[in-house]
Amino acid sequence: MIYTKDKDYLIRFGKHLKKMREEKGMSQEELANLAEVSLPQITRIERGVINPTICTIKSLAIGLGIETSLMFGFENEI
Repeated sequence: MIYTKDKDYLIRFGKHLKKMREEKGMSQEELANLAEVSLPQITRIERGVINPTICTIKSLAIGLGIETSLMFGFENEI
């Protein structure tokens, strides 16, 4: 079960991931291939439906060509 406060956090994370992916000019499919994460999983993460593991977040960062810490840049955004 995902609590409401956690759901909001996952939605914010997903929006941030989508923003970073789009800034790189990547489709979800391209990111999935580069990160070695399934396309449906990328979609669910971006929608805030699932809670990705730390290893998945690391793979996404590698796929985006960024430091893992940047995956959490949304925490400082209002």
